[in-house]
Amino acid sequence: MANSNLKHKTTANSVKDIKLNALLEITKAINNNVSTAQLLDIYQEILENKLKVGKLVLFSFTTEWTCILKYGVNKEYNHLVFEPELLDIKEIETISFTKGNLSQKFEIVIPVYHKQTPLAFVLLGDIDEKKIEMSSAIKHLPFIQTLTNVMIVAIENKKLYKSSIQKATIQKELELAQGMQKLLFPTDLPHTEEIEMSAFYLPHQQVGGDYYDLIWINEVEFVFCLADVSGKGVAAALLMSNLQAALRVLLKYTQNLTEIVIDINQLICDNAKNEKFITLFIAKYNIGTRKLTYINAGHNAPILFNNHNQMVFLDKGCSLLGIVNPLQFLENETLLVSAQSILFAYTDGLTDTVNSKDDNLSIKEIENILSIHKNATSDNINVAMMKYLEEFKGEMPFTDDIAMLTCKFF
Repeated sequence: MANSNLKHKTTANSVKDIKLNALLEITKAINNNVSTAQLLDIYQEILENKLKVGKLVLFSFTTEWTCILKYGVNKEYNHLVFEPELLDIKEIETISFTKGNLSQKFEIVIPVYHKQTPLAFVLLGDIDEKKIEMSSAIKHLPFIQTLTNVMIVAIENKKLYKSSIQKATIQKELELAQGMQKLLFPTDLPHTEEIEMSAFYLPHQQVGGDYYDLIWINEVEFVFCLADVSGKGVAAALLMSNLQAALRVLLKYTQNLTEIVIDINQLICDNAKNEKFITLFIAKYNIGTRKLTYINAGHNAPILFNNHNQMVFLDKGCSLLGIVNPLQFLENETLLVSAQSILFAYTDGLTDTVNSKDDNLSIKEIENILSIHKNATSDNINVAMMKYLEEFKGEMPFTDDIAMLTCKFF
């Protein structure tokens, strides 16, 4: 009897040593930042060869449930399918459902959760199911659970670290793109005795697809525009930068707005392949003659608020650009701008803004703000417009890029 007790004690101590050494080994591996594959190799070595757990399948979740480790299973398990019933298991338990191959071949499930989120599921069993004694899977269950939790947490930390590195890289690239995009906007808008112009731009994301510009043709004439590229983010910003480059090149060869719009439409159709389109308001103004010629290509009609307190909507032009080529029904309009007039151009991010009642900012509200602040500077008109917009939307988020271009004629 004494010898039997001694043998049992010796065996127990041996298993205890195996488990302590196993924890030490996997802890060292984690501290040495070994790869996920190496961690899984160590984990399998401990369970299969040291603890004699006959078979195992380990599922982990990244974008979908995937088997990241298996051993002791037949070729029929080469393409393992995650069984949704596993998601109902919150604690260690024996498998009670028998709908799939996994549930029929394994005895125990160890779920690994972070708060309420499942991270992994381990299915355990023994190869020789005819053995009378307690299976290794059950015998060492508390330790296997501890070892699994340690390893899965380490793997999740690796995922999070990799994700944070990727996010940091993307963030840095976006910040660079944002800085480059800012360089595309004019920094020196006119503030003279004849004209005063100010712009405001609020991208919905770090980079956006709204665009405004002003290019002097000679000492008394300049072209200005406001455009909105469909979509948001980097793709819209790239097309916007192409538009800016094209406009500046075209203006070297012609100041005819009709020719310019036709060529820009051709460019967009060729490059965007009908996947992107642009709304554009483009105008040419002569300080000496006070003539304003414009084309509105599907853009929100800018408002010309003249010195007779009349609101004129600049809506003559054509359809938006990038849809059909050649353009249909293209026209322009020329009008005289009286002194003390205000031109307010904007992108649809302004009127797409909604409040808690799901109401959009109305054109009438824009007109009221222009009327109230008609004696303010162009910059202060933009400030007043944004202040009203912030109050209007309340806690609701902005849903699109917003650009405004305000011009006062003296």
